[in-house]
Amino acid sequence: MPGEGGKVGGDHSADPATEAFVAHRNLLFTVAYEMLGSAVDAEDVLQETWLRWANVDLARVADRRAYLIRITTRQALNRLRTLKRRRESYVGEWLPEPLLTAPDVADDVELAESVSMAMMLVLETLSPTERAVFVLREAFDVGYPDIAAAVDKTPDAVRQIAHRARRHVDARRPRQVVSAAKNRAAVDAFRRALETGDPQGLLDVLAPDVVLVGDGGGIKKAGRRAVVGADKVARYIAGGKGKVDQAIALTVAEVNGRPGLAVHLDGVLDGVMAIAVSEGRIAGIYYVRNPEKLTRVGEETPLTRGAAAGLAG
Repeated sequence: MPGEGGKVGGDHSADPATEAFVAHRNLLFTVAYEMLGSAVDAEDVLQETWLRWANVDLARVADRRAYLIRITTRQALNRLRTLKRRRESYVGEWLPEPLLTAPDVADDVELAESVSMAMMLVLETLSPTERAVFVLREAFDVGYPDIAAAVDKTPDAVRQIAHRARRHVDARRPRQVVSAAKNRAAVDAFRRALETGDPQGLLDVLAPDVVLVGDGGGIKKAGRRAVVGADKVARYIAGGKGKVDQAIALTVAEVNGRPGLAVHLDGVLDGVMAIAVSEGRIAGIYYVRNPEKLTRVGEETPLTRGAAAGLAG
């Protein structure tokens, strides 16, 4: 598949289909990831999208971006329905696959919010069609007629679905995001409290109603239920640290568009914490330990809402 891993290389000028796909590959991956919450499944969707796109008569395609998004959405919808059934039997809490992202994702406030772990969990509460409509409309500003073609609905039906999904998400969406500087300051304070074992410092940086969710996938130990409340979360963290006899190293990294923490035990990656900050305090800690979800955290994953610069749209 051209552009594997988000890298654009080679001269595709003689092949318009390949050129268009490579130009939009990172966009298509972002669409699929927001719909699925899984980078592995998003990559499979892109493979399926390419196989179908390669057989399209481009002379009959007026808008290549819209057409590619349509194919990607249909393939993602098919996979999402399968994933919904698979997640019903998942061991413990399920979290989206975390991604290390580049600073430019954090600079795009709307994109950073749409791929944040907290928002991805809200999207999980939508039906597959509602999720597709919401993602395409809110994150990528796709027009109603193009969304209708992607989900096999009428434009009027899509408008109603979009309104219902937006109302559902607004009732559950994370509280207003603080500035990037305050976000990073809160994560730094959280890291220092974890490193020093300062219980009061930890309580000071946690929001009163902070939520901690762990995902071990039945492979690594993690809480079967979310832990809620600053006191309970602080005690849970202290208890967990007390059971670890390896050297713990915490590194701040951009996780899903926001500052998070990579956790290493004796130099080996143990997990990734995506962190939500509200009013200068830690409001959500999403700790992914399932090794099957950590295969991409060795390098940045390019996410975007547009096409690659200088390539065909």
